[in-house]
Amino acid sequence: MIKEKISYPSPEEEMEILNRIESGAFARQPAVLKITDIDRVQEIVQKVYADKAIKKYIAQIVDVTRHADDVLPENMRGYVRIGASPRATIAFLSIAKAVALMQGRTYVIPDDVKRMRHQVLRHRVNLSYAAVADGLAPETVIDQLVGSVRTP
Repeated sequence: MIKEKISYPSPEEEMEILNRIESGAFARQPAVLKITDIDRVQEIVQKVYADKAIKKYIAQIVDVTRHADDVLPENMRGYVRIGASPRATIAFLSIAKAVALMQGRTYVIPDDVKRMRHQVLRHRVNLSYAAVADGLAPETVIDQLVGSVRTP
C-alpha cells in the first residue's frame, strides 16, 4: 500500500543493535497482538468517516498525477512518465483512515491525506529518464502535484 524509505543504520546504531542482541532484548517475547486484534483494528479503520469532500480531494490528487504537465512548473514538465492508478486512490483512503484513528479521531481530515502523500505516491508516480538524470526526487514532484490541488 505504501513505500517507506528506510536507510542503513549508523555505526553507532549498529553497535546498539549488537549490544541489545547480546543483552537478550530480542529474545522471544510473547505476542503483543493476536490476529483477532489486528482483524478488529482493520474493522474499526473501515468505519472511520471520510467525507465526500475528502474522497474528492483524494481522487483529484491521483488524477493530477496523470495530467502532471498541466500543473507542474515549466522546468518540471515532462518529468512524470506515468501517473498513479486507481490503487493509489484506494491506498490514500485506507491510510488516511488509519492515520485519523491513530490521531484519536473517527473522521479523516485533509492533513491525514497530505501526511501520507509521499508514502502512497513515491512508487506510483513514475518519473521520466530526464527527471532521474536531473536528480529530481519523486517527493519534489509529488509536493508540486499535491500542492496544485485545492485543499477542502
